Amino acid sequence: MKPLLLWTALFVFAFMLLARESEPASVSAASLPKVVLHAESIAPRAIEQRTGEMVTRNYAQAWLDLANCVEANRTDLLNDLFTGEAKTRLTRLVADQRKSGLRTHYEDHGHDVKAVFYSPDGGEMQLEDSAQLEMQVFDGQKMIYSSTSPRKYLVLMTPGADRWYVRSLESVGNDAF
Repeated sequence: MKPLLLWTALFVFAFMLLARESEPASVSAASLPKVVLHAESIAPRAIEQRTGEMVTRNYAQAWLDLANCVEANRTDLLNDLFTGEAKTRLTRLVADQRKSGLRTHYEDHGHDVKAVFYSPDGGEMQLEDSAQLEMQVFDGQKMIYSSTSPRKYLVLMTPGADRWYVRSLESVGNDAF
């Protein structure tokens, strides 16, 4: 009986070890920017709880990836959460920063996000993001610009097999919504 118990314990330990290693090397939820999603008045359909949780987590991860990408000037840090026009613009921004020797640092203090549209077929969701960001632009080690202000973004997210993607991220004026 003891050998069977020992083998079972070893099997469980090995399974837990493998499961831990197969987890993505991403950051913990505690280090993600704070995103609060408000979807009470969304139309034409309501968001299911699990969908809301995925949108919130993927959007927070996308902002962390964006911040890491523009600080290191490496598009490989986007981790596929950006697609379409949003990814094209970020890729262009990184190329422009590299060419001019600049980098941008974001200190993200959170996002108050309102879901305003969720298509009947579940194929897209439009969000209005009121973000609290500190932005610093560096030329080498010298800071040449700094801004701490609320920023507003109009966001289009679309679902994939296991996540939601940022398809469009448009900065809009503070009086837009």
